[in-house]
Amino acid sequence: MKIAITATGTDIDSQVDPRFGRAQHILIVDEDGKILEAVDNSQNLNAMRGAGIQAAKILADRKVDVLMTGNCGPNAFTTLKAAGIKVCSEQSGTVKEALDRLIRNEVVFAEQPNVEAHW
Repeated sequence: MKIAITATGTDIDSQVDPRFGRAQHILIVDEDGKILEAVDNSQNLNAMRGAGIQAAKILADRKVDVLMTGNCGPNAFTTLKAAGIKVCSEQSGTVKEALDRLIRNEVVFAEQPNVEAHW
């Protein structure tokens, strides 16, 4: 399983970035916590529009199964859902802590976005 976690840095001890589309980095990890890729998301940090959709496309292109993040807006959520990517929003702490919660089955998959557009 490929898991994408928004992060403020590029290692497993980085804090979860509460933003999805405008996250500093998106770490793609496996279930053992091995970082498969650290995606630099800087192209979306200052995007006027479509940051969430573009970030969702990055994950779909990499065949990610699950996204863990703080907040996910409606356009990104719709794109992720269409790609078959499950979303765990309202995550905080470190990337490792978020991953551990997923592995222990202590997360709830979102049924809808948890913020409005352009959060």
